[in-house]
Amino acid sequence: MIEQLFHFQSRWKEELVVSGSGGSFVLELPMGVLSAYLPTEAEWRRRAPEWTRSLWPELKRELEKWCHENNAQFYVDPSAGVYSL
Repeated sequence: MIEQLFHFQSRWKEELVVSGSGGSFVLELPMGVLSAYLPTEAEWRRRAPEWTRSLWPELKRELEKWCHENNAQFYVDPSAGVYSL
């Protein structure tokens, strides 16, 4: 089994805290209909924390799995927010 690079923790402000070896950042997690939003790969490379910029494919795969396990919808959207902690 492959070890996960990222760990996910929802916060009350409709935020999903994503943590990895280089630090943590926040993605949008609206809870009216539980949904996680990830910027497109091009936007990710432009706006994400530097340590994660090459890891978009792994993050997408792990976030999709987390969404499935938590009955959340998953969206890739160029306007999705990503914020440093």
